[in-house]
Amino acid sequence: MTRLVLRNGTIVDVSATEPYRGDLAMRGDRIEAVGEVPAEPGDMDVDCTGRLLLPGFVDAHSHGDGKVFDPAVQLALLRQGVTTIIGGQDGISYAPGDGAYASEYFAAINGEHPTYRGPRVAHLLATYDHTTRLNVAYLVPAGTVRHEVMARSTEPATPEQLGRMRDLVTEGLRDGAIGLSSGLDYVPGIYSDTAELAALCEPVAAVGAVYVTHMRGGYEANSAAGVDEIAAISRHSGVRTHISHFHAEADTLLPLLDRLRGAGIDTTFDAYPYTRGCTLLAMPLLPPELAIRPVHEILLELARPEAREALRREWFPQIDQKPSLGPDWPTMITLGHIRAPEYAWAHGLTIAEGAARAGVDTIDFALDLLLASRLEVNAIMAVRYARPVEELGRILSHERHVGGSDGIFVGVHPHPRAHGTFARYLREFVREHGFYTWPAAVAHLATRPVDTFELGERGRLAPGQIADIIVVDGAAVADHATYEAPFALATGIDDVFVAGRPVLRDGQLTSELAGRGLRRVPIGR
Repeated sequence: MTRLVLRNGTIVDVSATEPYRGDLAMRGDRIEAVGEVPAEPGDMDVDCTGRLLLPGFVDAHSHGDGKVFDPAVQLALLRQGVTTIIGGQDGISYAPGDGAYASEYFAAINGEHPTYRGPRVAHLLATYDHTTRLNVAYLVPAGTVRHEVMARSTEPATPEQLGRMRDLVTEGLRDGAIGLSSGLDYVPGIYSDTAELAALCEPVAAVGAVYVTHMRGGYEANSAAGVDEIAAISRHSGVRTHISHFHAEADTLLPLLDRLRGAGIDTTFDAYPYTRGCTLLAMPLLPPELAIRPVHEILLELARPEAREALRREWFPQIDQKPSLGPDWPTMITLGHIRAPEYAWAHGLTIAEGAARAGVDTIDFALDLLLASRLEVNAIMAVRYARPVEELGRILSHERHVGGSDGIFVGVHPHPRAHGTFARYLREFVREHGFYTWPAAVAHLATRPVDTFELGERGRLAPGQIADIIVVDGAAVADHATYEAPFALATGIDDVFVAGRPVLRDGQLTSELAGRGLRRVPIGR
């Protein structure tokens, strides 16, 4: 078996307080040696002089579940150093079941999976084995589980229904899922009460896996209530917890983390280095009791003048009162993906700008978009108060933070976080501002997420570890994706190896499809 040796690089790993010069040898899918590696006949050498050698990064919050088969998406991720993504986020994805609900309601977020048709997590994970250049791990989505058992019910689960839901969670964990996710501002998750979630977390806690949550209530100033619910769920079930895309002012967010840890609750969180978010347009603009209904029924309602008038009179005044939106919401929402081709001209415009161009008011324009696109619209959400980099640095350098992009790869004008997050961590937070040392960056972006989500022998540069490795030009690595040009690729990471096979060389994809569906590998705690 040919040995691949990265020569004369600078090794960056959490086991060493400082980077050091050395070689790294890979044989098969494993690291064979690190340090001074004597040459052997037949070695295939790669000169890494002036480059850093790091473990491959883990995107702890990705919506690439269905898009990771696209070579353009793979290129965007690998050029940032990402070798593993974690899907099944926000409580909605393809398995368990046939994937139809996720493909309908979450189409503007996850897209459609090209081959999965059900019914189990095991079958979904198998679709990623050697069909893509990245690894994919998966969380059992609680909203999908609820829909499988209760369809579109808004009622609390009965004991019998809860038992069936727990069985699906248990089955998913046995199939290799790394934990359970929830999305408590989406439907159907918004109808899951704390007791239901705690019960679903019991089988998760029983095997030592993690509960990952998009908290209830919209984050920011409302974060305390969401954190209190997490605490209640963990106290009841004993589950480890992880907060998705935690965004709030540092003086709000950091004490809440301290509160959880002070209560003895094992908590991590992901957060990305941008101040704008992205979500389904229907999530903030339609009331839950309408959004839970089948799409064809929602569209019939949106086409009825009387129903629109009722929304204008009863629902939109509530939107005006939401701290995250407010009465100027039409200027704060930029259109990222619109399914309806007749509205393609509106990509990249705010609701206010699109309405003015269409010659209608903002409410009618937003509802027209949803109707014409069968709800398949996503939107970039502005924030009321831009956070300086120093405040983001306080959050992202917290010892329980892990890197996550919340990247969405659907649409012609996506949020730039999908193409830039991990390179931005390195450019802005390591090189330019020094919030991370290089070993600390490895901890945040590779080692800690591997340990949190139990992804096996990855995340470290040591003999016997799986050889997911990136080669980084530390002086030049940079993100280039912007809100105006969201598809610009990162630079400075031109060589990437997954399971010891070169998947990116000289900045270009190779023919190697070395990725796989990762099954949870329990570790002692």
